[in-house]
Amino acid sequence: MRGRFEEPLDPVVARFNSSIGFDWELLPYDLIGSRAHVRMLGQVGIISPSEMAQLVAGLDQIEQAWRTGEFQPDPAWEDVHSAVETRLTVLLGDVGKKLHTARSRNDQVATDLRLYTRDHIQRLLNLLQQLQAVLVTLAEAHQTTLIPAYTHLQRAQPVSLAHHWLAYFEMFDRDRTRLVDCNRRLDVSPLGSGALAGTTLPIDRAYTAELLGFARPSANSLDAVSDRDYVVELLSALSLILTHLSRLSEELILWSSQEFGFISLTDSCATGSSLMPQKKNPDVPELIRGKTGRVFGHLLGMLTTLKGLPLAYNKDLQEDKEALFDAVRTSEDCLRVMAVFLEKGMVIRTERLAQAVTEDYSNATDAADYLVRQGIPFREAYQVIGALVRTALADGKLLQDLTLTEWQAAHPGFSEDIYAAIQPAQVVNARNSYGGTGLAQVRQALLAARARLAL
Repeated sequence: MRGRFEEPLDPVVARFNSSIGFDWELLPYDLIGSRAHVRMLGQVGIISPSEMAQLVAGLDQIEQAWRTGEFQPDPAWEDVHSAVETRLTVLLGDVGKKLHTARSRNDQVATDLRLYTRDHIQRLLNLLQQLQAVLVTLAEAHQTTLIPAYTHLQRAQPVSLAHHWLAYFEMFDRDRTRLVDCNRRLDVSPLGSGALAGTTLPIDRAYTAELLGFARPSANSLDAVSDRDYVVELLSALSLILTHLSRLSEELILWSSQEFGFISLTDSCATGSSLMPQKKNPDVPELIRGKTGRVFGHLLGMLTTLKGLPLAYNKDLQEDKEALFDAVRTSEDCLRVMAVFLEKGMVIRTERLAQAVTEDYSNATDAADYLVRQGIPFREAYQVIGALVRTALADGKLLQDLTLTEWQAAHPGFSEDIYAAIQPAQVVNARNSYGGTGLAQVRQALLAARARLAL
């Protein structure tokens, strides 16, 4: 493609300029877009029915060769688009040279990238749904299992472990909606925009959009070839997915430590130390936590690439692919392996959790609420219980260890039933407000979660 040039590219420049080493990932999408383009050219009479049939058959042959491993990238090719056109010309002769009629690599790569993004959004949606299903299964099995919940990483109040798992279900559900929303905005076909200004040939852009499954053709050719907003949107959505996976990973890492001891690691998802024979390390959640920064970096890099680009296409946009491909691949891997870890990589130590919810002062709010139900202002009740906790700490006792005399010395409103009110199971079950950790609310949340997964 150097018609006006007399000299070949310097080898160093050629290697630097080439994208074949990474945009080969777009090959199946390039073939899909090319078939649609060829059919449109035949439909409007720009090429003959015979030429259209030959080109489609040639593209099918290239796909088959790619699937069997016969068609491999050649470093001499500049990009995946020239690779397909070169191969087609070898197969068909001059007819293969008609593939690029009424098309530029600018609208071609923009189309390929949208097809890639749309396809992988669906894969990500499926993986998110699979992970959510694992979380719901865990929640169903642990509705009555109690666990300390934290604020500031300090014991706060006990909750149902099911409620805890469903908190992550909600995070990943928001991630699903973001992907769906991203998909809605990328659902336009840039094919036919040419290099930046459209084409003089009588193409039918609505027809190619229909063939490719897009809602409509893009409205502005300048914008179409230079738009990478959907790449940024997807990278942003992936960054939030990894944020949620990283938060879950952090908790799993803490829970697996001897200090917490809430879960133990199975052999199938952990490794040992090369030096310390007693160690079993939470490699899976640590790697997910580590890969989060990698996806964040791709988002920032893409924003930085785009921020100074004038219209329309600029070679800087070649930088979109490695970032997008790696972020998508990393996110898909992390979603897949987290589901495996939750299913096979841990054993929940219910006996340790049962002990944990009885060894702190996380029932203090319930003691205050006990007084509130008797008409005592909450702030006054708060002060009473705060002083009582201070006394208990000084005496090395928990609230449930105090005598009734000590309770009544703090406030005469306390009776024998205070002990039942501050039992962990009652503390959890009493929180029956909508969205709370009460068991009736958890059961309703589980039903709603199952219904959402079925959509």
